[in-house]
Amino acid sequence: MSEKRELEALQEALAAEHAAVYGYGVVGGRIREGRRTEAVAAFDSHRARRDALARAIRDLGGTPVAASAAYALPFPVPDAAAAVRLAAVLEDRVAGVYADVVRATEGERRGTAAAALREAAVRAVRWRGGSVAFPGLAERAGTASPTA
Repeated sequence: MSEKRELEALQEALAAEHAAVYGYGVVGGRIREGRRTEAVAAFDSHRARRDALARAIRDLGGTPVAASAAYALPFPVPDAAAAVRLAAVLEDRVAGVYADVVRATEGERRGTAAAALREAAVRAVRWRGGSVAFPGLAERAGTASPTA
């Protein structure tokens, strides 16, 4: 595996995690009380992954991509139902970039990326109430960028 390709994939994953953290801020503001704990857990998980990716990028000699001040949401989020849909979209997008990281890495980083893909796919199922055949792959076909 090329270190350049690995670094690019990690940067894309970091950008997606920045977007997910931002997106979960919106989700948290609209979600019903009964699902708030789930949203907070996802937010915390994405923050932890974001921080780990930044460390990995620095370890490879790169400069971690910075978070944007704001991200364009894929649709308006006026209520709890839209917040749930947004959470599922965020997880689908994160799964997609981690599928790329799995392809671009080996060893421990590949295992970490596979675990992140699996976690995102499971959260997407919980938010959506259903699954997709190949989490992380179908999302890549229809999503050009990891924006929230």
